[in-house]
Amino acid sequence: MRSANRSGRAGRKPALAPNFLSHGTFECREIAKTRQFFEEFLGLDVIQTSNISLLIRLGGSHCYAVVESKDKAPMPFLYHNGLDVASEAEVDAAYETVLAAAERWNLSRITKPAVQHGTYSFYFWDLDDNCWEILCNPEDGYSWLFDKGDQQGRGHLSKNFDRPTAVDE
Repeated sequence: MRSANRSGRAGRKPALAPNFLSHGTFECREIAKTRQFFEEFLGLDVIQTSNISLLIRLGGSHCYAVVESKDKAPMPFLYHNGLDVASEAEVDAAYETVLAAAERWNLSRITKPAVQHGTYSFYFWDLDDNCWEILCNPEDGYSWLFDKGDQQGRGHLSKNFDRPTAVDE
């Protein structure tokens, strides 16, 4: 699927014309434990692609390669990965689930839900020190921001930003 904004900024043609953003990469420390966490806790689709790698996805074609690394460093906050839910009530329920499961799954740095960057969400780090955000977004994720176009000033970081309402609000 091609984006509606394929001409680049100010109508310039981009140098490359790929079809879609297909994947990213995570590191993990122990592939079997990580697979168990992804399947049993996060509910992701998982396949093992080698003795040291997995492929994960959820709800679409975009996927992540997960590669075992003995030198895995903690994922910085700005590199977090989002898992969308349909309502603020579901964000709150997920927060309670994460708190209750923190010891079992070695979850840490769990933040409280709040409105931030245009949506209601919270963050936590998993057993591999990868950062996750559980957030309330419409069905197509952050696509609604493309409809708004470029922002000025604090833009979507403002608590007063005009964001879509949650499904059950």
